[in-house]
Amino acid sequence: MKIERISVIGLGYIGLPTAAMFASRKLEVIGVDVNERAVDTINRGEIHIVEPDLDMVVQAAVKEGYLRATTTPEPADAFLIAVPTPFEGKNHQPDLRFIEAACQSIAPMLAPGNLVILESTSPVGATEKMSGWLAAARPDLSFPQDAGEESDVRIAHCPERVLPGKVMQELISNDRVIGGMTPICSAHAVALYKLFVRGECVVASSPRAAEMAKLTENSFRDVNIAFANELSMICDDLDINVWELISLANRHPRVNILQPGPGVGGHCIAVDPWFIVSSSPERAKLIRVAREVNDAKPAWVLEKINAAVSGFLIDHPEKAAHEVSIACYGLAFKADIDDLRESPALRIVREVVGTHPGRTMVVEPNVDIIPSDLNCGTLVGQAEAERSADVHVLLVDHSQFKNMERPRKGEIVDARGVWRER
Repeated sequence: MKIERISVIGLGYIGLPTAAMFASRKLEVIGVDVNERAVDTINRGEIHIVEPDLDMVVQAAVKEGYLRATTTPEPADAFLIAVPTPFEGKNHQPDLRFIEAACQSIAPMLAPGNLVILESTSPVGATEKMSGWLAAARPDLSFPQDAGEESDVRIAHCPERVLPGKVMQELISNDRVIGGMTPICSAHAVALYKLFVRGECVVASSPRAAEMAKLTENSFRDVNIAFANELSMICDDLDINVWELISLANRHPRVNILQPGPGVGGHCIAVDPWFIVSSSPERAKLIRVAREVNDAKPAWVLEKINAAVSGFLIDHPEKAAHEVSIACYGLAFKADIDDLRESPALRIVREVVGTHPGRTMVVEPNVDIIPSDLNCGTLVGQAEAERSADVHVLLVDHSQFKNMERPRKGEIVDARGVWRER
């Protein structure tokens, strides 16, 4: 299969770096996104997300004519779908409407010999559904579920496996798991990714195995984080410093307990385990409980914030609750990025703003403007927060916060153990 033009559907935290990586190899790449602002930004050679080194690659690719963004799909040799896959409702059922919409948008562009790869992290069976939606929209073409190796269109799944903040390096160096609907589908997908991937392209037995591999990786991490978060709450009840305890326990050669935090966020770990639970609700008991532990951690942190406010008022009886100011350090779901998706810090701050009668300040060094609809208080600089806050709440261990001195006045709620260790 000769690849001359690649189309990437969805120009977010995975789609744009992937598009830029292909374009850096002197391939024509058409990026498609429904966000007109993002499209315009990219076409200026700029980026709308924070990711180290991405800006330089996008700028060069656009300037040299290898990368172009649009809101309308165009014909291509290969289509990569990298759209969100959230869950919906209290039962955490997978929501595939963005994948289905992407299929409807590219279906008129498909031609014999095309390759379509689902990169979005998806519940088991999503790739097969995608192929079914495409087949329904293009009955004039054959697809693997009916024509097998002789199909006009090749279908595969290849989930991303990168760490925000290191995406540009890990896209190149990490192994990729590829599950084609037929062996020839897998072979064509491997050939595509080998245009820039230096890691091994491992062929799974089926798209389902590839889908489950990604879900398993993130569920494994979620379970281990849940152990640390549960341990932190137990230690609080027993008046033990959890960070000291973990440091001591990790001296065992076969123990490696992770660090607790205010919860779990992001577009993967906070979502993917529910896809396994939805597929096998009677069997996925441990995975479900881990999710519930991590989902409950923000409420526990809020209890600590309320206790800190009460403690401050006891020490300062001359003040009323509406005169107490709270500074929350960090909004992103992890350190040193701007990504707010499924962020426990964001959830905590919004609850503080909604319940605390006094001023709530937010320090987030990776965000210039907080959308007003998030209702997240006032964005201030670190110096102002340190100077004027009565209660300091550390939610994200950004590098700036690790390097700052522990606030000298007011109550401290440290959900990351950065200030407490000092």
